[in-house]
Amino acid sequence: MRVLSGIQPTGRFHWGNYFGAIRQYIDLQGDPNNAFYFIANLHALTTVRDRETLTQNTLDAAIDLLALGLDPTKATLFVQSDVPEVAQLTWLLLSGASMGLLERCHAYKDKIAKGLPASAGLFTYPVLMAADILVYDSDIVPVGEDQNQHIEVARDLAASFNHVFGEVFRLPKGYILDNSACVPGVDGQKMSKSYNNTLQIFENAKTQRKEIMRITTDSRPMEEPKDPNTDSLYLLYKLFATKEECAEMEAMYRRGGFGYGTVKKAVADKAEAYFADARARRSEFEANPERVREILREGATRARKKAAEVLQRASQACGVL
Repeated sequence: MRVLSGIQPTGRFHWGNYFGAIRQYIDLQGDPNNAFYFIANLHALTTVRDRETLTQNTLDAAIDLLALGLDPTKATLFVQSDVPEVAQLTWLLLSGASMGLLERCHAYKDKIAKGLPASAGLFTYPVLMAADILVYDSDIVPVGEDQNQHIEVARDLAASFNHVFGEVFRLPKGYILDNSACVPGVDGQKMSKSYNNTLQIFENAKTQRKEIMRITTDSRPMEEPKDPNTDSLYLLYKLFATKEECAEMEAMYRRGGFGYGTVKKAVADKAEAYFADARARRSEFEANPERVREILREGATRARKKAAEVLQRASQACGVL
């Protein structure tokens, strides 16, 4: 059973990226022939329009993933653009994709609804994503619940192609990631680069501590009991703490008689300790970028071997080989 997922290099990874997705990617790895993870730099071109930024972001994403535990002996890690077969397959799929299907996709639909300009890249984005999935004969694709539409589009395009040209593509299934770990940003909203409210995983520890200590809280008196489950600081603490520690913190909230500074310090301490090993590994990878590039080249070679098989199968079926 092959697992596939990609992540865009649009900026440094934050706590939401890790707890919402990356941690679960790592849990799903095990065999490099059956766990494919790529850095989606072609997708990122729809938003990152600076060469140096995209190049650096791509390398940083690889270093971050390796530091966080993605193991090249247990998973295939590669850069999307290093597998040109995916772009070729995109055209084969585009040739039969209906305008109506693409017009219903969220990213394009939302931009149009807001009166914002939408590029052809954004409009056809779901087809490139479908090619990413189908070109490796993927069985399951880990996605957030709000991204499951992309899997449905991939299945629709694959089924349509199979109907016309024969059984070419394997129909993938979405693997809905566990979103129970709610990750609020420093403003209380969902942590997202779009809201500029993130806490980066590998930010300088002292700088991050200052950011955590500046998180805005309500003005209720210290002695007043509080509901921990509606407080963003407690939800951040819960990401790192044990069940016993959470129970103790929850009791303190319900009892009252504490200042939010106490919780902020606890969050900063826990986060620093949690990511300490990853920070050390990142320093090692950062000092040896050629080793990182070698891992990416080896991953691309393995990915291209599988992609070439599927592209040949599709090309022969529709008569363009």
